[in-house]
Amino acid sequence: CTMIEQRFIKDFIEKPIKEYWDLPVFTDLGSKTYKFSDVARHIAGFHKLFDFLGIQRGDKIALIGKNSAYWTMTYLSVVTYGAVIVPVLADFHPREVHYVVNHSGARILIGAKNKLNELDFSQMQDLELILSYEPLKVERTSFQKDLDLESFFSSSELANLKPNDVDYADIPNSELVEISYTSGSTGTSKGVMLSANNLAANIDFANRHMPLKPGDHLLSILPLAHSFGCAFEFLFPFNRGVHIHFLTRKPTPTILLDAYRRVRPHLILSVPLVFEKIYQNKILPQISKQPVKFLLKIPVINTLLFSKIRKSLIDALGGRFTEVILGGAPLNEEVERFFRKIRFPYTVGYGMTECGPLISYASWKETKFRSCGKLVDTLEARLEEHPEFEGIGEILVRGENVMLGYYKNPDATAKVLESDGWLHTGDLGTIDEDNFIFIKGRAKSLLLGPSGENIFPEEIENLYINNPYVEEVLVVMRDNYKLVAMIYPNFEKLQEDGINSDEYQKVFENLRKEVNLLLPKYKQVTAVELRSEPFEKTPKRNIKRFLYS
Repeated sequence: CTMIEQRFIKDFIEKPIKEYWDLPVFTDLGSKTYKFSDVARHIAGFHKLFDFLGIQRGDKIALIGKNSAYWTMTYLSVVTYGAVIVPVLADFHPREVHYVVNHSGARILIGAKNKLNELDFSQMQDLELILSYEPLKVERTSFQKDLDLESFFSSSELANLKPNDVDYADIPNSELVEISYTSGSTGTSKGVMLSANNLAANIDFANRHMPLKPGDHLLSILPLAHSFGCAFEFLFPFNRGVHIHFLTRKPTPTILLDAYRRVRPHLILSVPLVFEKIYQNKILPQISKQPVKFLLKIPVINTLLFSKIRKSLIDALGGRFTEVILGGAPLNEEVERFFRKIRFPYTVGYGMTECGPLISYASWKETKFRSCGKLVDTLEARLEEHPEFEGIGEILVRGENVMLGYYKNPDATAKVLESDGWLHTGDLGTIDEDNFIFIKGRAKSLLLGPSGENIFPEEIENLYINNPYVEEVLVVMRDNYKLVAMIYPNFEKLQEDGINSDEYQKVFENLRKEVNLLLPKYKQVTAVELRSEPFEKTPKRNIKRFLYS
């Protein structure tokens, strides 16, 4: 476990601003571009405003909005001042936003106008100031001061700002800098307290192991209010002097592929779902055709075909990235097996908000099949075995990345964080002799068969999801240990293939029988239930299992 206490979050923000002053850093795709010098002026303006309002070190400031340059510059303004940032996921229901703002004790809420319009300000009475952007405007204030916002951000002093004028707050590594509220797949939202050291550990590891350099380009598609996107599509590339492009529209497949072609990123970060859909909708239909299936069985010819598929996929994603890093959920086994066949440069990482987020990662050249990477060198890990888990155990980690605890929730903290620093991840799996981690599933989603057999529903769901007629699937256990597959069909594909609605049940009943042939008796599904609406999901696009179990 590597100690990095000599590195401070201030260094990771201040140094690149000074070093890359005239380089572009943030672009809202199809709109405005900001240089590092613009970021410095934005930060200086907010610092003047915070000083004027009497904001103290450690005060909470909430931020809500979709990914944008303004969001990131505001985040940096709060952190470099010494206040505590409370990023609120843009997809949160207004009820959840009210809860986060109130529970965190935020003094100020800064947000995109369209997001603030969804909120009921009367439900957040303790807020002293609500600001909308862009442009910056006072929506509500209880400060008995005249707030001429223009005066804070348009002075000649800011216009003449120089790199040597940049000097931010010295924040001790032990200090709280962020409270991250996550809406998980297994329950209610808790405020994860991340220290300066937690963020610094993640940035430092990425600097030492992930392939980005000054002047590179990166496309940001993950929600920045979530730790995965914040650390690796924002803080780390910012520190490296990378030009970050924000996709400000909903990432449909067409919009996403167009953005990759325009930006041509040097590194791609994504959730597995995006690449599973590319495989299912673009690649699988081609390799399933009879002539192609025949040719793929012939040595040499299959190598040429795989090479052609690989090049086509890489070109579609911009053509110059060195690696695709997938995280936030497991990658489907069939998809991973195919990616390895064509030598596609992917890797799967593992983390959780409570580690800010990284727990394991390995480059695509060294990663192992079905693993989620190698334990990072700022953590140590062990397995806590339970008799009912049959040879696997819950993964526990300890070290630089681990959170301070849950905000205002000592009971929840005590359940996952032991007094000697070991964090219970809630994930079940194994760790091999090289410190590679293999996840079997969530402890909370584990189902027990009639004779106590371990059933990980994710393993069964993986067998269904590659079918072109399955958009989403969730396996649950009903009375008498009966397993049921709840399926949200791909209605567009069914209609495209001329299948009428009165035939749907038969199609999926046949699928159930086919999948059961691949499973032992105790894992076989007894019934299929079709849904007319998608499942409710977390911001990482994981189904909220607790709503359906």
